[in-house]
Amino acid sequence: MQLKDIKSVYFIGAGGIGMSAIARYFLHQGLVVAGYDKTPTPLTDSLAKEGMAIHFSDDVSLIPEACKDADSTLVVYTPAIPISHSELTFFRDNGFELQKRAQVLGTLAEAYKALCVAGTHGKTTTSAMLAHIMHESTPRCNAFLGGISKNYGTNYLLADSDFVVLEADEYDRSFHWLRPWVSVITAVDADHLDIYGTEEAYRESFRHYTSLIREGGALVIHSGVNLTPAVADGVTVYTYGEHEGDFHAENICIDNGEITFDFISPMGNITGVNLGQPIPINVDNGVAAMAVAQISGCSAEEIRDAMATFAGVDRRFDFKVRTPRHVLLSDYAHHPKEIYQSARSIRELYKDRKITVIFQPHLYTRTRDFYQDFAASLSLLDEVVLCDIYPAREEPIPGVSERLIYDHLGAGVKKQLIRRADVIDFVKSRDFDVLLILGAGDLDNEVPQIAQLLLEKEA
Repeated sequence: MQLKDIKSVYFIGAGGIGMSAIARYFLHQGLVVAGYDKTPTPLTDSLAKEGMAIHFSDDVSLIPEACKDADSTLVVYTPAIPISHSELTFFRDNGFELQKRAQVLGTLAEAYKALCVAGTHGKTTTSAMLAHIMHESTPRCNAFLGGISKNYGTNYLLADSDFVVLEADEYDRSFHWLRPWVSVITAVDADHLDIYGTEEAYRESFRHYTSLIREGGALVIHSGVNLTPAVADGVTVYTYGEHEGDFHAENICIDNGEITFDFISPMGNITGVNLGQPIPINVDNGVAAMAVAQISGCSAEEIRDAMATFAGVDRRFDFKVRTPRHVLLSDYAHHPKEIYQSARSIRELYKDRKITVIFQPHLYTRTRDFYQDFAASLSLLDEVVLCDIYPAREEPIPGVSERLIYDHLGAGVKKQLIRRADVIDFVKSRDFDVLLILGAGDLDNEVPQIAQLLLEKEA
């Protein structure tokens, strides 16, 4: 089916962050957009207000009539949807064209110069930062982001531009549908071993991804990444890093809640860069975003100004309370290396304060594969409170629970196991200095109430 033939689009798993950005694209095109998701969320509420017909029961009778014509309806689904889902079965059995989210995104991106950010971690912040720089600069950009930009209050940007910024997701090899013009690779630390099986297969997937970069484009890869790119002739390969690489930072200064540095580049240095979201890990993310922006034609002044006004992304090192007595942050980190970077950053910001983390592990397989690494990263903090595992798409695995992490935490770490359902009561019963809510599950839903509880303790 050609895009010009589509009159309606139906999403199965509509409320996912990546799916919702595509839904917003089709809403802007004036098409009928509808879909299903398991539970209502603030994101699905926003989509409904923007014109999407969305429901929360797997019920074929709830599919709008406008979405029941196989000749004009595109069905977009996420791999997390079980094959037995009755709506998915209906569309499959009746000859509808079904495409995964990544396939649709790849099709939409073909008309643009795609600026993609791939890697085990750092994708969302780096791509949002890049989109902000591009959007505030002469080249402008469209963007499909993996998080809600605080600058724009959305994960989708529309502009009259030749560029589109994308988060290139490796889950289920989704990023193989993309043809980047420029791509960043932040890291290839093993993840999603339920899909890939081995670390070697995971890295090979990234290697194949590099072969998809268009001739005349560029790869910007983090220095030290264990990957030999397979780029085509005519693709330029650059390295980057916080302290080393073709693009890197010098004269980093962390003082009085601000972070400044000089951006060193083979295309021209930019001095006096101020991080709008002053978090140590954002020096690394910022170098990557600035490199791609510079390759794409943004000026030094445009880059410097945009970096100073970047407000961050919801759930990415997201300050919810910041008073002299209490600090509360929410962070989506759910891989050991992400947690290490988050813990390192918060420790650097609050060297002399007690830091407590409430962590909700995400997936049984990830816990099984990396529990020792999780424990090592969490042990950088003073107190670790572990909730039960958020299963997402998985069934329980015998012998795998949050206790695997608990039992391997460092000897000097204060630790506790609690049920996810008891988190609010736990927060009510305690006071905190610096509190970090960590994970990719549903614990973040409690953050507004946790913030209110901490502010009430100040009264």
